[in-house]
Amino acid sequence: MRLLTHNYLQSNVRGTDKGYPLLIEPEEVVVEESPLDKELLTNLLPKLNYNVLLAALQQLRSHCQDIPDLPAELPAQQIND
Repeated sequence: MRLLTHNYLQSNVRGTDKGYPLLIEPEEVVVEESPLDKELLTNLLPKLNYNVLLAALQQLRSHCQDIPDLPAELPAQQIND
């Protein structure tokens, strides 16, 4: 699952108190590089819940050492560029 997709997923199970964000409990992590689509990222950044992305990275960090560190806050310049 791509982390950008995870950012938009929510649970619709009845009785769920909080259906967003979904908790990631990986059994196996496979990292596949994909081409950078700058236009897509530029369009998604304003809609992205950056704190959820950071939390997802933290949940994966114990299973994958190659996860890059991201700044605690998304620079305003990144959103506007």
